[in-house]
Amino acid sequence: MKPTLFVLAAGMGSRYGGLKQLDGLGPNGETIMDYSIYDAIKSGFGKVVFVIRKDFEADFREKILSKYENHIPTEVVFQSVNDLPEGFTCPAERVKPWGTNHALLMGKDVINEPFAIINSDDYYGRNSFEVMAAELSSLPEGSTGHYSMVGFQVGNTMSESGTVSRGVCETENGVLTGVVERTAIGYNEKHEISFKDENDQEQILDFGTPVSMNFWGFTPDYFKASEEFFVNFLKENIDKPKSEFFIPSLVNELVENKTAEVKVLTTTSKWFGVTYSQDRPEVVAKFAQLHKDGVYPEKLF
Repeated sequence: MKPTLFVLAAGMGSRYGGLKQLDGLGPNGETIMDYSIYDAIKSGFGKVVFVIRKDFEADFREKILSKYENHIPTEVVFQSVNDLPEGFTCPAERVKPWGTNHALLMGKDVINEPFAIINSDDYYGRNSFEVMAAELSSLPEGSTGHYSMVGFQVGNTMSESGTVSRGVCETENGVLTGVVERTAIGYNEKHEISFKDENDQEQILDFGTPVSMNFWGFTPDYFKASEEFFVNFLKENIDKPKSEFFIPSLVNELVENKTAEVKVLTTTSKWFGVTYSQDRPEVVAKFAQLHKDGVYPEKLF
């Protein structure tokens, strides 16, 4: 069975100032998602599932999904702050979504095969889809606890316009030993890549430090682990308005207790994306060049 691609497209785009998912950045108005879907099809994925917010479903179906008809099967699921396990009620002051692993949980009823998960507003490059599709397709039927992630060099994932969030990884023999979500990685006065740790101390990252760009590969057993971990997360954090249930948090837990092994896949691809509105012109220029270089045809779909 071909693996499924699960696209996180429910983000609010607060830093960017609009719905990045629907922004046309390619020469013919292509969205970043269009390039991801095109690369996924070329690499051997068999279905795409999108998680979005219900309030922009009509726009999404008209401007995005219609393009993929006759190219690859698609499904849509919805993320809501009120979609919580039995016994929990969303606090009235909660506005922010519950995070990437909560969004992932929305796919549990429609995904029954190995799957990869990506952000809708990140460009990952063809090779990253190729290595992930090959890894997921090689898993024996019924595999559990054999996960993967595409590791990017942190220096190839920065924005000149502000700080970024990255899952900073530690590896041993190509296997993930730990990952910590860092939410404010940026350049200091010396143009070094740095972040503030839990004690508000500056930490420097080497250019080649592997980071997660939320390109993970999972088998369906990950949904059950997510449901169990989310209950524990809510018990501790439901009254914290800005708390988020991140994928790296659960992955780290499963790695530390040896419930799962995560293979770090190397890629020749370079990430780029629009974190801030100031990033947009450079991204537009990069897509134009990729078309000019023949990486993509004149029309994707």
